[in-house]
Amino acid sequence: MDNTDHSHAAPAGEHPVAHAQGQQHPLGVYFKIWGLLFVLSAASYMVDYFHVQGLLRWSLIIVFMLLKAGLIVAVFMHMMWERLALIYAILVPPLLLMVLLGIGALEADYTWLTRGTFFAPEAQQPAPPAH
Repeated sequence: MDNTDHSHAAPAGEHPVAHAQGQQHPLGVYFKIWGLLFVLSAASYMVDYFHVQGLLRWSLIIVFMLLKAGLIVAVFMHMMWERLALIYAILVPPLLLMVLLGIGALEADYTWLTRGTFFAPEAQQPAPPAH
């Protein structure tokens, strides 16, 4: 009968040394992400340099900001290599909050436009419908 303890044995196909030291990622991945972050930052600055105005300006700035934040979270915070449950636990709450804030912003316009009907001075309120 074999009395050796196999509870600490590495799973099939995995090296015990790599498991003990932690997972190592090639430096090339980080250099590529740094380069991409530099390009996205330069593009964000170009929006100001070329005096882009209006909705396009803010859309571009927000898109570049979200892309940079996503790259930082995915690679430098190692979320790309985490379990799906952990990714959902970290990413879903802020996304849900953004959706709820968007719904609130849409509702705020409706509330702002209709408040005059209910809170306007009596002289400015619309006349009741005639019978």
